[in-house]
Amino acid sequence: MALRPEMSLTVGLATATLVYGVYSSALPPIADVRVADPNNEDIESAERLAAWTSAAAVAGISLITKDPTVFIMGGLMVVVLSWWHRHADQVSPLTHKAVGGAEGLTLTQETAPVDFGYEDSIPLAG
Repeated sequence: MALRPEMSLTVGLATATLVYGVYSSALPPIADVRVADPNNEDIESAERLAAWTSAAAVAGISLITKDPTVFIMGGLMVVVLSWWHRHADQVSPLTHKAVGGAEGLTLTQETAPVDFGYEDSIPLAG
């Protein structure tokens, strides 16, 4: 027996808010994740923990309410937040672009295609 439509939407939004709270508690803000080194093992581990915890909460609430709207809204929030954090973890702080695999670990300031505004030689006053 599914919930009434107005209750279904309310419980679905509450479930999505619960998922957001789990991610907010388990992970640093997105801005901090973007400036960390790509493929950070601690961030990846915390993201997986948040995803599994949120998925368990969504599944439990969905089974109790027997309402597909709750599952869809909560599950969609888990997918969106997981993608958002995983993408932010792939961004190189040097290029400000997502890198894949070990490429982000081998990129250095000398090889980055970014002009930092420095010149090779600075004339000394003499």
